[in-house]
Amino acid sequence: MAANGEEVKLLGVAASTFVCRVQLGLNLKGVEYKFVEQDLENKSEELLKYNPIHKKVPVLVHKERPISESLVILEYIDDTWKVNPFLPAEPYQRAMARFWAKFIDDKVLLASWTSVFTNDEKEREKNIRESDEALKFLEDELKGKFFGGEEIGFVDIAAVYIAFWVPLIQDIGGLQLLTNEKFPKLYNWSQEFLNHPIVKETMPPRDPLFAFFKARYDNLIASE
Repeated sequence: MAANGEEVKLLGVAASTFVCRVQLGLNLKGVEYKFVEQDLENKSEELLKYNPIHKKVPVLVHKERPISESLVILEYIDDTWKVNPFLPAEPYQRAMARFWAKFIDDKVLLASWTSVFTNDEKEREKNIRESDEALKFLEDELKGKFFGGEEIGFVDIAAVYIAFWVPLIQDIGGLQLLTNEKFPKLYNWSQEFLNHPIVKETMPPRDPLFAFFKARYDNLIASE
């Protein structure tokens, strides 16, 4: 595409679901970019320069202008590169896509994560209930092959955490968060999504991530 790897940079870490969103957005558009791996334990001068407020990833740098926050970056990508749009053109549908993306961040991410990574049993049970409730809303909202219809859209990209990270953490914790029995439409969506050629190419390797988070989980359990 017209933009080359020097013009577009993505500061990130490979294991981040938020960084993965931006990678998916760029890859679905066919935008060439340079990925600059960050060490969040030892933040680079580049990261502090481009995101002095939050000091975290992802940060997209386009023509030396930085944009942070994954959903904001996705909207910028869609507005800047018009090919393969993933936000609807119609204002109401566009607003609803933003709503469901924010719903995923507000209601699914933290609840499902702390369903596994907490040593407070009451907190774990509470978050499992909240995860189930949130996933049920998404199950009911899913009307087609993807949230975007026949093609991957904004909500699908926002929901990459559900497709890839939720099954990973549920396997670690021995939970049943996203299964074909509980949420058949959402489960089938996750399989279609992960098997999409561009998504499959973009996702990080599962085994190292599983090993990393399993060690973290084992340490948490050992500390109880």
